[in-house]
Amino acid sequence: MLTVVSDTHSSEGHALTGRTLEAVRTAERVIHAGDFTSVSALEAFQDEAARLDAVHGNADATAVRDRLPEARTLDWEGLQVALTHRRNGGPTGLAMFGRERGADLVISGHAHRPSVTRTDELTLLNPGSHAQPRGNRPGHAELEATENGVRVRLRQPDGTVMEEFSL
Repeated sequence: MLTVVSDTHSSEGHALTGRTLEAVRTAERVIHAGDFTSVSALEAFQDEAARLDAVHGNADATAVRDRLPEARTLDWEGLQVALTHRRNGGPTGLAMFGRERGADLVISGHAHRPSVTRTDELTLLNPGSHAQPRGNRPGHAELEATENGVRVRLRQPDGTVMEEFSL
């Protein structure tokens, strides 16, 4: 399983609870789409996750920015994933970012709102914020490889599935 989180905005740790904490602890890989805010939050994620792939966000301290790239591309279960905190130009800018990297899936943060946008070429996924939802539902995403591709679930920390789809 691949767990996707973003926008922790913590000065003292990972701020993970419930199903989100369980998903981070049991995932083979965790992606964080930026805005840990503090080094202690980043290190708390590194302590909980078997493997953490992350980018920095606009609210991250300089020490976090020094440790993490602004963007990265990775392969998971044959799926090309492009990761960034945000891109100017909204969904169009994110789609362009993904196409430039040959991505099937673009993961971003910043909006604090769990969302999925499907285009003809790729899927845009924002897991929302598990800790600072700012008027939105708190969330994270769980991706699971299946015989027919990848199943994606957007979940709340209490385990409620907000949306489910396949890639």
